[in-house]
Amino acid sequence: MDDTDDTPRPGWLGPWLKGFPALQPPLPLADVARRGWTLPDLPTPLAVVRRQALTHNIAWMQDFATRHGVQLAPHGKTTMSPQLFQRQLEAGAWGLTFANVHQLRLGLAAGAKRALIANQLISASELAELLELRRRHAGLELAFFVDSQAQLDLIARHWAELGRDEARVDVLVELGTSRCGVREHEPALALARALKSHPALRLRGVGFYEGLQIQGDSAPDIALMQQWQARLQLLLDAIETEGLLDADAQPLWLSGGGSAAFDLVAPVLAGGSARLGLLRSGCYVCHDHAHYGRYMQTMDERMGTPLSSPSLLPALEVWTHVLSCPEPGLALLNAGRRDLSFDAGWPVPVWHGQGGERVRAPAGWHVTGLNDQHAYLRWDPTECDGPAVGERVALGPSHPCTTFDKWAWMAVVDEDDRVVDAITTQFC
Repeated sequence: MDDTDDTPRPGWLGPWLKGFPALQPPLPLADVARRGWTLPDLPTPLAVVRRQALTHNIAWMQDFATRHGVQLAPHGKTTMSPQLFQRQLEAGAWGLTFANVHQLRLGLAAGAKRALIANQLISASELAELLELRRRHAGLELAFFVDSQAQLDLIARHWAELGRDEARVDVLVELGTSRCGVREHEPALALARALKSHPALRLRGVGFYEGLQIQGDSAPDIALMQQWQARLQLLLDAIETEGLLDADAQPLWLSGGGSAAFDLVAPVLAGGSARLGLLRSGCYVCHDHAHYGRYMQTMDERMGTPLSSPSLLPALEVWTHVLSCPEPGLALLNAGRRDLSFDAGWPVPVWHGQGGERVRAPAGWHVTGLNDQHAYLRWDPTECDGPAVGERVALGPSHPCTTFDKWAWMAVVDEDDRVVDAITTQFC
């Protein structure tokens, strides 16, 4: 291929991507490490994943799941990165979780053999695509969520219209409170009963999502999970008593997840040989610098994690340059809402330096706002110095999910800021 060709190519990185050095020729993803780049060689804004923290997080979370008697089914929507999917699966993940059939397709292409769609599937096109994927991937184990008789009726109608004569698709009855999910016990049990004779769907278990209710305060969060456990046990006992699971649909799958209180969720999922507990945590893979960082501090306190043995580490950074210091105590950085998450708090200044220097950002530095392409970095000039024009500043996102979807690729760097690998994402 012509090295001067800037046309996007599948499996390649090149100047069509932000963060890629514009005067360098395109290259296959596998060749990134051979270029010998360091962080200062790449333009900003630039999304970076720190290899050491990434490796630590994947291994730590897999060990956590094993020790608590559950299986890890990481939520793929966090990163939508085939390279990270492969790392999670190679580390021992049971499978992957997705939000829709499109994401499932990409996860299967990355090597997943088991999957959850932790969401409701309702359309004929989704059902047709799901069945096609199941035929194409022999031995695939998968299930999606159901939460209403109306959904069951739609799926039965689609099944008849598609003229399907094949094995039914597994589903989990979803219990919920603030998002999707059945609100009361009796309607949930009625759904489980209806699935016993449904033409297209087969009951495989129960799912729930507690994340929106977690406060990051141990007393209410422990009480919340005790309520969830009681609610789940009531439904599970009824399913067992009435024999609503087919003999070949056992063990029962019980799935909960979110990344805010997995230490409290795991004991609810664990249940011996009669139950397969599937923990859907996703953000752990790169963690973050604020939102989930606060939740992790509370979990570490509950788990008695020693300071010398860290649990999850922030691995994701977005590097910027200082464009302007137009007034005392203010610097404008060249990254904004197009580059960083802002739905769960402003990013946190982590590093700064000139050239190849990298030192910790002062505690008095704070990002107070983002425009499309600018971040507002502020400090009190009477308490600390600020950065200079042209200086590099690394920001740590709060909530990794909505930072990953802003980047088609990310550089993976070692502790000496050498680019040793890269990942891609497939959000669109």
